[in-house]
Amino acid sequence: MWPNKPIAYVKLPNDDQGQHFGLFSQDKLIAVISLFIDGNDAQFRKFATLRQEQGKGHGTVLLQFILKTTIELSLESLWCNARADKTYFYEKFGMQKTDKQFLKGGIHYVIMEKQLKVEI
Repeated sequence: MWPNKPIAYVKLPNDDQGQHFGLFSQDKLIAVISLFIDGNDAQFRKFATLRQEQGKGHGTVLLQFILKTTIELSLESLWCNARADKTYFYEKFGMQKTDKQFLKGGIHYVIMEKQLKVEI
């Protein structure tokens, strides 16, 4: 995700509170995602696939796993900081853009979310 940055750049103070998942191919880590639960809501972040493995469905597998997990846990919402040029990917999973945006490392992000519980 940030191949030209030191590992300290991607580490966050609460990383030990998250659940970290990886997808392997022939014992090589090719894609990752982390899930952080806060009450009834969850955020996924650190979602990345090796450049040479992108476009092969690995991200889809991981995101579907995260969606299934959050629904099974009866959480209310799931959100992420999406690169603005990749929002179309998240929209395929029912995520919607919010009006919250920011810049990090020269990259434009938009916060996207999905409501998991249906009100009756």
